[in-house]
Amino acid sequence: MAAPVPVRGRFVVVGGGIAGVTCAERLATEFPSEDIVLVTASPVIKAVTNFRQVSKTLEEFDVEEQPSTMLEKRYPNIKVIESGVKELKSQEHVFQNHLAKAKRIAVVGNGGIALELVYEIEGCEVIWAIKDKAIGNTFFDAGAAEFLIPKLTAEKLETAIACKRTKYTTDGNEKEEGSVAAADKLGSALGPDWHEGLHLKGTKEFSHKVHIETLCEIKKIYLQQEFKQLQKTSLSFPKDNSDNQNAHLEEELWPVYMELTNGKIYGCDFIVSATGVVPNVKPFLDGNNFALGEDGGLKVDKHMHSSVADIYAAGDICTASWEPSPVWQQMRLWTQARQMGWYAAKCMVADSLGESIDMDFSFELFAHVTKFFNYKVVLLGKYNAQGLDLDCELMLRCTKGQEYIKVVMQNGRMMGAVLIGETDLEETFENLILNQMDLSAYGEDLLNPNVDIEDYFD
Repeated sequence: MAAPVPVRGRFVVVGGGIAGVTCAERLATEFPSEDIVLVTASPVIKAVTNFRQVSKTLEEFDVEEQPSTMLEKRYPNIKVIESGVKELKSQEHVFQNHLAKAKRIAVVGNGGIALELVYEIEGCEVIWAIKDKAIGNTFFDAGAAEFLIPKLTAEKLETAIACKRTKYTTDGNEKEEGSVAAADKLGSALGPDWHEGLHLKGTKEFSHKVHIETLCEIKKIYLQQEFKQLQKTSLSFPKDNSDNQNAHLEEELWPVYMELTNGKIYGCDFIVSATGVVPNVKPFLDGNNFALGEDGGLKVDKHMHSSVADIYAAGDICTASWEPSPVWQQMRLWTQARQMGWYAAKCMVADSLGESIDMDFSFELFAHVTKFFNYKVVLLGKYNAQGLDLDCELMLRCTKGQEYIKVVMQNGRMMGAVLIGETDLEETFENLILNQMDLSAYGEDLLNPNVDIEDYFD
């Protein structure tokens, strides 16, 4: 096994995800005569492309996988060091091939990846186990969840837009003696295009068949042989989603079984864990006295400093520990990874030049735009009344199959909003949240479809 090679440079960025790459690009621009070192465990990096500033705080962009050599070509003073990954058999498309033979799978988790996966899979029974009362609890309340549920049973009539961006994968045929298996390595998040190009279809002819088990987690997993030896029994797939009243014991044998904390057992061809992001802090803790947040990330102050001198952190690995704006909160999303990476580089530049710096405007308001179940989704501010007192009020407008609008009001001020569908209200609501205008006089007219609120507050 080769001896570790020390990495030296004025600026060393660890991580080839959005936060790391954005930070390295910013530093390379600010210090064109300095060598910027980017250490990444993969020969591909995540780059922001087609960036568009939708409004003052809302951003839209694509996340593109690129070979690290392209980054070095764009920025001659960036040196990429690939370290960590020895073998990744991406050419085998393991998930896709398993799914093509599957009659039933289980999905565990309730975040963005789980929402997308459950919607995209066709021709296969899906048992979806979530620990919450409703789907998408990270992003939605129960009302928004009810708005989305019909999409899980309806035929997918919309045509998927082909992804024309170039894709790159890692490859490795020879494993060096003493190398660490790829399974032991943590990588960057999957990103918004993770399912593009995958044929997510099982053996059945139907489109969607999803059964949701709420308020539960996995208690134990059994392989087929152990399941038979223990003489356990499993449930058949329910004919509808009415609390298993028509789910019977089944005799068919499955490769794997999951026992849920609600006592129910289901057999399936395989189980997909989509349970969120884990800050990969372990490589940095040995010999360093980093302060950690409750979620396990490296604590950072308002200038992205960690508790160790000259070490900054951004993206999934960090925990924001400054006093936040009343309408901002940290979430480990691609938009915040880009913002944090860019701002961390800005802070590093200012510190190097001995200059002061104000906090970036992107941390004034939480703003995220994405797509779930083929609906445009915009989240603003305290969209689920996070951390607000009980005196807050909710205002709703819902047109079945078209749009779902929720605003969070407190003392006559708009504190947050959820917009599902093509509402064209995101910029107006963004301004109302930022300006903290007293809207008490407008009452229900704020969401009256006959009132052109966009022009009203223009």
